[in-house]
Amino acid sequence: MISINIEKKLKAYSGQQWLKIDHQFADSSITKIYGPSGAGKTTFLKIIAGLVVPEKGGITVDGVTWLNTSSKISLSPQKRLVGFVFQNYALFPNMTVQEHLEYASNDAQWIQRLLKIGKLETLSDHKPEYLSGGQQQRLAILRAIAIRPKLLLMDEPFSALDPKMKSALIAELKLLFAELKMTVLIVSHNPQELEGLVDGELLINAEE
Repeated sequence: MISINIEKKLKAYSGQQWLKIDHQFADSSITKIYGPSGAGKTTFLKIIAGLVVPEKGGITVDGVTWLNTSSKISLSPQKRLVGFVFQNYALFPNMTVQEHLEYASNDAQWIQRLLKIGKLETLSDHKPEYLSGGQQQRLAILRAIAIRPKLLLMDEPFSALDPKMKSALIAELKLLFAELKMTVLIVSHNPQELEGLVDGELLINAEE
């Protein structure tokens, strides 16, 4: 179980706004995170990952305190071991597809399985600049999954994929998430693309 109760000040053109979330996510659940632009969806994922610290609140995962602002507890991102698919992919320009996955895992069989899921087997020696946007996005997803995280955070992870590739990948990921018993949070602006994948949703809206 992941329990989150946080408050974070947001920069907004219309003045000061707050991201306020009080929610629990069941283990092995897949949740769609949605809401208007600028509401703080990406910030919310970064707070969970430990990349952003809120003004107030706490995060508890399976009884372990990841964040407690009152007690000044904040586990480092490394200790949280969260998989994160960034909206801009955040790939390493000097690493090949294979090296990205080897950076996350030393299990050769696992890496080959991921390459097959992402349809990147023939591109394993390519660096990001020689990949299309969709191929880069698939690599970002595979790299985040490669560490076999218990919690996976995905920020608009399917935006660069064509409909056929998207539906095939989502079908594969659904099986993988169940097998690894992952808890997954997916930010998406497209409610249709996650049909059949998610089993819950959370609306995020900034408050004055």
